[in-house]
Amino acid sequence: MDRWTNLISMFFAQAEKLADQPFLWAKENGNYTSQSWADVAGHVLAISKGLSALGIEKGDRVVLCSENRPEWPIAHLAIMAAGGITVPVYTTNTVNDHLYILSNSGAKAAIVSTNNLADRMIPAANQTDSISIVITMEELDINQASGFDIKTWQSVISMGNRIDGDVKDSVFTPAEGDTAVIIYTSGTGGAPKGVMLPHRAILHNCRGAADVLKDLGLENNVFLSFLPLSHSYEYTAGQFFPISIGAQIYYAEGIDHLASNMAEARPTIMTAVPRLYESMHSRIMRGVEKSGGIKATLFATAVRLGQKKITNPRSLSVGERISDAIVDKLVRNKVRANFGGRLKALVSGGAPLNPDIGNFFSALGLRLLQGYGQTESAPVISCNRPGQIKLDTVGRPLLDTEVKIAEDGEILVKGELLMTGYWRNEEATREALRDGWLHTGDVGHIDEQGRILITDRKKDIIVNSGGDNVSPQRVEGFLTLEPEIAQAMVYGDKRPHLVGLLVPDADFAADWAAANNADNNLASLIENVDFIRTIDRAVDRVNANLGVIERVRRFALTANAFTVDNEQMTPTLKVRRHVITEVYTEKLEGLYH
Repeated sequence: MDRWTNLISMFFAQAEKLADQPFLWAKENGNYTSQSWADVAGHVLAISKGLSALGIEKGDRVVLCSENRPEWPIAHLAIMAAGGITVPVYTTNTVNDHLYILSNSGAKAAIVSTNNLADRMIPAANQTDSISIVITMEELDINQASGFDIKTWQSVISMGNRIDGDVKDSVFTPAEGDTAVIIYTSGTGGAPKGVMLPHRAILHNCRGAADVLKDLGLENNVFLSFLPLSHSYEYTAGQFFPISIGAQIYYAEGIDHLASNMAEARPTIMTAVPRLYESMHSRIMRGVEKSGGIKATLFATAVRLGQKKITNPRSLSVGERISDAIVDKLVRNKVRANFGGRLKALVSGGAPLNPDIGNFFSALGLRLLQGYGQTESAPVISCNRPGQIKLDTVGRPLLDTEVKIAEDGEILVKGELLMTGYWRNEEATREALRDGWLHTGDVGHIDEQGRILITDRKKDIIVNSGGDNVSPQRVEGFLTLEPEIAQAMVYGDKRPHLVGLLVPDADFAADWAAANNADNNLASLIENVDFIRTIDRAVDRVNANLGVIERVRRFALTANAFTVDNEQMTPTLKVRRHVITEVYTEKLEGLYH
């Protein structure tokens, strides 16, 4: 892999080499159509020159708010090529969320995709003094009063095309230490902080990912992008890593269309968060239960023998090897086909993956690699290697990455992958970066093979009234493996034992209501004594496999799922404990009386 010094040089070098080959794919009139590398490079150059003509200069911040689509990377590359710094924001942000980031970043311009997103961006921009330009990817059918210029995407392209100059003459060339992007942490607690990532950090991640996946082949790869590009995980793993290896990128239409998009794109590598794998596991198991009979038996055999092979590949008897070959054709091939049929690896990151979920997919013939990182490390710190998968670990550190464990168990990281600091927050920067080491806030240890095992977030660890430390994520992971439970949050800091807030699985609840002639309304069901007993039995099954201090002694039910919209989950589907605790304090505290 070439050693580029900045993301702009990398992109234009790849575009020159790959020229007319397909690069970015998006749905148009119901079908995927592609833009070539040369097409995209032309758009990047035009937008970049247009931005320069509009006054974007070195160091200016430009907010980017869009769903995943080809215009996202084109806009970002163009901003950098003009010398600016991109500030990605989530499409789920409220007006107040936008206002905070626009004000904190001091953004000079904003690029927004659709009318719906503009409805929230423009009122926020109207409340700032710094915004002078808003560029919309689509024609707006709104007419909001504003103190700034509103330009369309096409008008900026036209403006840029009228300006003479080729790539060499027209494109700003950043230094490797220059800030490429400011990514605001989604904030599982408190106000988000702007993480300043230099070009070298993202390139370090790209080289590290190439090293991890080199044995699977770095040629002719296809990615399906569906996690938000405003999150560092998809930003690097789903955008710049594919660029670095000359891969094609398909943009999913959304989580609801993921299954059909996988069949159409037929990706070779997919990145996702644990919550998605948990949902897939639940859907698969519900389908198997409903099928019953020989199908369920064959499926159970595929999982059992697959897991036995994971533990010890030589442990299968002659009869089991024959059975394994049969279920590989009848079961695993069908599962692989549902993922497009040519998947080399699924990569899990963004939050801890329950090993049982990982082993489930591995047993079904899907290679699943768990990685670990955070926005402050661009974001990947470590990952399982394809030939050395151990899913209760997050693998060995990336190439040229140092990791050590502090005396209190905190994981510390050093290398070119690190942020330069938090935007306009020196105090938080000093706390996170000390003597060149990133203090991750995660607790864990390193095994004899150099693989990292994560115990928990330092700040999330529950310390009960007896002084025992409990990992809430571990307990929640086991609870949500039960078919009756969709989501869970455990609670018990400075308390004698754990209690839980549980969201019943909607599909399970509907089936239970039908079988028991009960009202098929989740709000009614959570008051139904027999339904509560059913959930209670699920909790008992979990408790039977937990240590005494980890057991959930009592629980409350809620019919309201934890979602991004109600701010009880981050856009990458991590539980916001402080928000849920605030909403349900009375209910949770009541469980102790």
